[in-house]
Amino acid sequence: MERSAVYRRALAPVMIFVGAVGLVAAAVGLAASINTERSFILYWAAVAAVALAGSFLLVRRQALRDAEPFWSPPTRRVTQAFLPPLVAGFALSGVVFARMSRMGLEPSGFVQLLPGWVVLYGCAFHAAGFFMPRGMRLFGWIFIVAGCALYAVDVPVPLAKVYLHGTMGFFFGVLHLAYGGYLYLTEKGKNAA
Repeated sequence: MERSAVYRRALAPVMIFVGAVGLVAAAVGLAASINTERSFILYWAAVAAVALAGSFLLVRRQALRDAEPFWSPPTRRVTQAFLPPLVAGFALSGVVFARMSRMGLEPSGFVQLLPGWVVLYGCAFHAAGFFMPRGMRLFGWIFIVAGCALYAVDVPVPLAKVYLHGTMGFFFGVLHLAYGGYLYLTEKGKNAA
């Protein structure tokens, strides 16, 4: 029970940070007209690196402040659960990026690849959720189900760029902010009681 409270306390700022980065990145991506598929992959890979580095620093800072080991056995288990789907998503991005010029993907074809990334990300959260609060598995399921539903969306080619950045902004911005806010408010409520 105590470990669950520690995870909730560490997770709220991470989710809020990642959500803010995702939302700002979506707005910048639209405003900067990041229009090619290659630039989209590079841009969002850089955004993911910023989100990952910031999350690492937030968790590291909290571990130092609470005089807890950073690389504890529970942290290793969560990391091991996250890795397979995230590595699969990274590999998918690398293959698509490397073959993009030879494949000649049109925006409508590229739009069909995005749901796979959302589903893999949801699988990572669901797997990690077995070592964290129950809500993490539900958060993963939201990504999995919504990512599968995205395959049914028929996006007109002129709207493909707005759809791509909008989808990333929703999943990696809005949903993370909402979950982080929920964790923050429910943890604060428990502390006040």
